[in-house]
Amino acid sequence: MKIRVFLADDHAVVRDGLKSIIEKKAPDIIVAGEACDGQEALCLLKTAQAHIAVFDIAMPRLNGLEAASRLLKRDPKALIILLSMYDNKTFIEQAFSMGVRGYVLKESAPDEIIRAIRTVYTGQYYLSPRIAHYVVRGFAAKQGRQRTVQRPACTLTPREKEVLQLVAEGNSTKEIAAKLQRSANTIHVHRNRIMEKLNIHNQAELVRFALKEGISAL
Repeated sequence: MKIRVFLADDHAVVRDGLKSIIEKKAPDIIVAGEACDGQEALCLLKTAQAHIAVFDIAMPRLNGLEAASRLLKRDPKALIILLSMYDNKTFIEQAFSMGVRGYVLKESAPDEIIRAIRTVYTGQYYLSPRIAHYVVRGFAAKQGRQRTVQRPACTLTPREKEVLQLVAEGNSTKEIAAKLQRSANTIHVHRNRIMEKLNIHNQAELVRFALKEGISAL
């Protein structure tokens, strides 16, 4: 039986490149579906019957980290690999804490993606070698601290994280309302609650927080 993989990346060139590599070099793997953002991926994965989902972190509308979190809540056994341009410890530790099984740097993805897919499919974890050394050293200590100290982002609801990402991407209240199919007043309420929960008072601080916490990778 072939390994069925779902690819989600907002750049068609990247998706096509990964698909081409898989088709040429991995006869045991088939691309079962594609999406251009996290929202579309979550919708299509309901019927794609994929064994593994490969998400880019920096997707619009719903980033890869939040899409992964929602997929794992829907299906705790889901196997997810994240692609990223960033060797950011916050992103990596957050990903593995929520249950992601692989993290591959985009610069090495063409060479590593097949290896990562096969590794994760067998029930193991995969991390790009370039970033594995410092992640392993710091992860256990960070996990210990998180048991007693709640990260600020954990206080936000999934909808609030979604609104925060769209704010960080530069969308206006009206634009966010249109994308989420909610009223502008509802978005305004969400935004005020976010700022109150985080004790943040302006948009620049919101953007910095979103970048630091991996809610936005732009």
